[in-house]
Amino acid sequence: MLRLLKILLVLAVLAGLALFAGHRYWQSRLEAPIALETPTLYEVPAGAGYHRVVGELAERGILEEVWAFRLLARLEPESLPDLRPGEYRLEPGMSGRELLALLGSHEVVTYSLTIPEGWTFAQMREALDEAPKLEHRTQELDDAEVMALLDREERHPEGWFFPDTYRYHKGLSDLEILRQALERMESTLESVWEGRDEDLPLETAYQALIMASLIERETGAPEERPEIAGVFKRRLERGMRLQTDPTVIYGMGERYEGNITRADLREPTPYNTYVIDGLPPTPIALPGRAALEAAVQPAEGKTLYFVARGDGTHHFSRTLREHNNAVNRYIRNR
Repeated sequence: MLRLLKILLVLAVLAGLALFAGHRYWQSRLEAPIALETPTLYEVPAGAGYHRVVGELAERGILEEVWAFRLLARLEPESLPDLRPGEYRLEPGMSGRELLALLGSHEVVTYSLTIPEGWTFAQMREALDEAPKLEHRTQELDDAEVMALLDREERHPEGWFFPDTYRYHKGLSDLEILRQALERMESTLESVWEGRDEDLPLETAYQALIMASLIERETGAPEERPEIAGVFKRRLERGMRLQTDPTVIYGMGERYEGNITRADLREPTPYNTYVIDGLPPTPIALPGRAALEAAVQPAEGKTLYFVARGDGTHHFSRTLREHNNAVNRYIRNR
């Protein structure tokens, strides 16, 4: 009897050792590096479950001992991650457990889209149409239909989207980027308008948005924005027309081919500030925060004219005579 007990005890110890060794081996397979030599993108499809993802990773040779991960689902189901759809960057040397943790994280691969200050809404839409990995929901829609989807049916779209660099992941829609840019512009405009000078010749925040777009399109040197804004402010106060070339170009639309003629300056479009009084009916571009701030806090001074020097800066003048001399110097001679 004693001998039998000893035998049973030895068998139990051996079984325990075997179980322990098997468990350690299983864990070592989960912690082993995945079979990658270079960084690789892997996409978790929407609605994909754990077993499907593990199977796909095994088919691609990334997980070599798939049995260990199947067993994990049976023995430790509570440890399985909630897989999130999206693209993930798998790195050489990461373990199988680290891979699973990554696929359940928010660390999806992201891309960037830059909308420069001074672009038009049409240019922004072209950039969205060409952006890789985006879901293109607005590509076949006109501007009015896009604004309706954004719940802003009453608005002309120009000027209402904040220029910046936007990051996105595969599957995000162009409409979501537009919504982000719209809400960013709305909040920025509201904030800037609250800090406006008391003596502005502007009655609404929308007029400030229009003014900022003119400043943005006229600015080659960022430090000149407040000075340009000051010129526009003083011209409005005196009942002078703004006479800014970018409004002529915007009014010409697709007819503009890089040159403005005297006939263009005289053409009565709704935007031509050589012909109309005051501001154009809508913005002509997407202004950044600096242009918005300049529009509501223009620089003090007495200048009423400016002309481009050809190097990105402007010559500012107080009198028409001085301005004409500057035009002869910087434009006509060139």
